Amino acid sequence: MGTLRVPEVVPSPTQDSERLRKAFNGWGTDGKAVIWVLGHRNAAQRRKIRDTYQQLYNESLVDRLQSELSGDFRKAVTLWAYDPPERDAKLAKDALKTKKSIKHLQVIVEIACASSPNHLMAVRQAYCCLFDCSLEEDITSSVSQSLGKLLVGLVSSYRYDRQMVDQSIANSEATKLREAIEMKKLDTDHVIWILGTRNFFQLRATFDSYKQKYGNPIDQDIKSCGNGDLEFILMVVVWCIESPEKHFAEVVKTSVLGLGTDEDSLTRAIVTRAEIDMTKIKDEYNNMSKTSVDDDVIGDTSGDYKDFLLTLLGSSF
Repeated sequence: MGTLRVPEVVPSPTQDSERLRKAFNGWGTDGKAVIWVLGHRNAAQRRKIRDTYQQLYNESLVDRLQSELSGDFRKAVTLWAYDPPERDAKLAKDALKTKKSIKHLQVIVEIACASSPNHLMAVRQAYCCLFDCSLEEDITSSVSQSLGKLLVGLVSSYRYDRQMVDQSIANSEATKLREAIEMKKLDTDHVIWILGTRNFFQLRATFDSYKQKYGNPIDQDIKSCGNGDLEFILMVVVWCIESPEKHFAEVVKTSVLGLGTDEDSLTRAIVTRAEIDMTKIKDEYNNMSKTSVDDDVIGDTSGDYKDFLLTLLGSSF
């Protein structure tokens, strides 16, 4: 369940466009007005606002937001303004261009393993339209062969999107995964086929079977294989499949820990999940931390950026 709050009576796209236009005029941009409009509209409503704004003023709303806003507030609002598939396609492109650390590639895993099969297909289509190449092509040209093989397998699959579990298959495939872990051959076709094609309910049953058979959670045994990039990405795959809300709670927690804030990760987690499962994420965060997501956002951010994130979190500030 998401945390986005849409008013019972929603202004027309024309009224919203006019209010945004007014927010852009004068000395400085009225950030509160931008938040009031876009921060309380769902994806379909935001799309209508973008289309109407273009028709009324012959300019792109996203481009205007880019020119009017600044800093992390601009990044968050413009990401939010995109259609979800287009937004994830842009996040994937940025992740593949970034060479800071392997951690950035978890964005690809989130799109492939913490989203519905239909959404993943829409992201792939948006990626082709935006960048004139496939997501698979860019993955192959950007990462190592073994990592590319896994990620391409994840993003190019189309999983069955219903709750169906065959326990005998779960037991058999738990054994195959164990064999790969024992041999430290985590990029075998068997591993990639299992993780990339089975539905999420089937995979959760497989992970449960693995733990019952071998005593440890599968991600713990993957970690014991080494500290390489492939091991890290495979653990993220397991986390996103097993419990997306726990994974994103951890993303938020990591982004606010220590000195400084990882605003990109914090923004990504809140913007991409506000309409999906942010309520569950907040509950998981409360379970693992002594504070709430809202409190940590208040403590680690400021200004319009803080207010916008809190709005998406459903907080009354």
